Amino acid sequence: MNKLTPSQVELSSPLIELRGVTKIYGSGLAAMAALQGIDLRIDQGDFVAIMGPSGSGKSTCMNILGCLDTPTAGRFLFEGVEVGDMSRDQRALLRRHYLGFVFQGYNLLNRTSALENVELPLIYRGVARGQRRSRSKAALAAVGLSGWENHTPGELSGGQQQRVAIARAIVTEPRVLLADEPTGNLDSARSREVMELIADLNRQRNLTVLMVTHEPDMAVYAKRQVHFLDGLIEQKTDRGGNS
Repeated sequence: MNKLTPSQVELSSPLIELRGVTKIYGSGLAAMAALQGIDLRIDQGDFVAIMGPSGSGKSTCMNILGCLDTPTAGRFLFEGVEVGDMSRDQRALLRRHYLGFVFQGYNLLNRTSALENVELPLIYRGVARGQRRSRSKAALAAVGLSGWENHTPGELSGGQQQRVAIARAIVTEPRVLLADEPTGNLDSARSREVMELIADLNRQRNLTVLMVTHEPDMAVYAKRQVHFLDGLIEQKTDRGGNS
């Protein structure tokens, strides 16, 4: 699944849509409904903050959106294509070609330079060395790290390490950036810098951003906030405060 062909895509469809999605773990008396039939539409260029207390369903929703988990019932569509009909390998290709991931932990290789860390997704794609280098340098420049290519993670601050992780996520030019508590390990000043960077990428590249956060002051950078509670979407709010 290198490309979703035009015949597969409904022209009026959103980039991502969840329709009545349920996720149940366990069975019988031990069954637990992490999601209880949620509906969510995400358009190209959107920036959505997914919020809620522990156990609310927000992480389960994010795992489904990232093709790391599958719904028990309901529909998950990406560009109008039914993800539930895809094989495991097809979902892996969707992740590889359309999604970029940033986590609270930077997940960098400690003995490897910033440039080599950013190159990793391109190596998995089989991109030639010269092209890998140029694209990785451009990605590092996009996050403000020109001149830091040869530094290892141990030589970088926490904020710089997260910037390397963001560069690694965008070097493949994904349609969607999924960020799970991207400022969780940073102080307030570095958190604001990282959020301003993510917001700039959203605006300048029309990059769709889905971010899980428990911090209201980080969520304000998003265009929309979706609040989960007990496996349901409790509230949807845009930046203007409209539900």
